[in-house]
Amino acid sequence: MPRALVTGGGGFLGSHLVARLEDAGHDVFVVRRRDYDLTRYDDTERLFEDARPELVFHLAAEVGGIGANRANPGRYWYANLMMGAHVLELARLHETRKVVTLGTICEYPKFTPVPFHEDELWNGYPEETNAPYGVAKKSVLVGAQSYREQYGTNAIHLLPVNLYGPRDNFNPETAHVIPDLIRKMHERTDQVVLWGDGSPTREFLYVEDCADGLALAAERYDGAEPVNLGTGNEIAIRDLASLIAELTGFTGEIVWDTSMPNGQPRRSLDTTRAKELFGWEARTDFREGLEQTIAWYREHMHAHVAR
Repeated sequence: MPRALVTGGGGFLGSHLVARLEDAGHDVFVVRRRDYDLTRYDDTERLFEDARPELVFHLAAEVGGIGANRANPGRYWYANLMMGAHVLELARLHETRKVVTLGTICEYPKFTPVPFHEDELWNGYPEETNAPYGVAKKSVLVGAQSYREQYGTNAIHLLPVNLYGPRDNFNPETAHVIPDLIRKMHERTDQVVLWGDGSPTREFLYVEDCADGLALAAERYDGAEPVNLGTGNEIAIRDLASLIAELTGFTGEIVWDTSMPNGQPRRSLDTTRAKELFGWEARTDFREGLEQTIAWYREHMHAHVAR
């Protein structure tokens, strides 16, 4: 099996992917930020010298929920753009056989017709609160396609929908909606305050299903076009909050702060291309996935509170 390098391998998705690759027999080099700062070219150069990978999964990112995106637009644009550019350039110089770059649903225009199809990616500007992050990630897609055209670099670009599952980020400053709701409904018994009016819809993908999609794409897909990874099922944030309240046993009041932004109105992916090109479909039932995520949080919540 080829020697695999996973940037962000100590993170949420990365840890699940590393386990998946090791189970398949890969020799995996895990990249952590404390060892290599991929926003610096010299650190990325040192990484490739140390790892000598044949296969690269570029998962490292700086990202958060709406609040974190609003607070860090410049940092998120810069960090994600530079990390992607450095990884592609060093993969080119080392003649790496395959590079899998991880994009984001935030690359899509704010008013993309639902379900989002990959051909709609350039038909408008991303939703404002996450546009710097989304534009940076979209630039990595352009880089992958450009390196393929000029240098023959076999780089592919995958677009996962919002992820959730065990080992998610429950930090109150940077958590996305599912872990944030789980944490709030464990910390409070009387009332939780949520941003917006609850009307936007989102689609969620269980983290282990996403790891399977990345591994399958690395094995079976060698094309230039981006590919969605999702379930094709959307849920309103208001209904999501009610479902998590039910599963956590929260019986307090849910208050919607309509002075705060909703984010993108709707998100749901067309996942036809992934099934056709490399035979991948999500398998985990949403309710079951939430139950497993809540169980993991309850087991580890004291560590998260301490952080």
